[in-house]
Amino acid sequence: MKKLLLLLLLAITPACYANLSHSINQSIKLTVGGATTSSDRIGSSYSVSGTGVDTTYTAGGNAVANGVGSLTISSGIGTAPDLTVTQDVPANSFSFSQSFTQADAIAGSAVTTGDTANFSDLTSVAGGTAGNLAGTITSAGQISLTAGGANTEAVGQVITTLIVE
Repeated sequence: MKKLLLLLLLAITPACYANLSHSINQSIKLTVGGATTSSDRIGSSYSVSGTGVDTTYTAGGNAVANGVGSLTISSGIGTAPDLTVTQDVPANSFSFSQSFTQADAIAGSAVTTGDTANFSDLTSVAGGTAGNLAGTITSAGQISLTAGGANTEAVGQVITTLIVE
């Protein structure tokens, strides 16, 4: 009788329902990079400061007193003036400072990858070569990547999702 009662209890137990969702996403990304060159050109700059000094420079063949001159620009490159500086009153204190930065020359054509250009800040990367670049993912989710030549990238991933509601 006890067995029959136990069987009866099992028969009237409510059913359990669940939503089950399962997904597997696999991907491999193989990239061969292209050649790139990037550069920054520096411009010319000129500055002068001082006290207790006399300055002279030549402009157009004429001497100019108490002036500091200016950059002469030719083909995008500046040239500092030829400045003559003398102490204003001998034995008195004085200070003088002059600075000049020469601009990078303007290139007539694009730089060939791997060559050094006439710019100050240059980055050049050769184009990639596929070589043995390869990748596979087995049905068991095992990733196998083979390195390629220079400037290549291989990335593999397996994402497994299981949702029980």
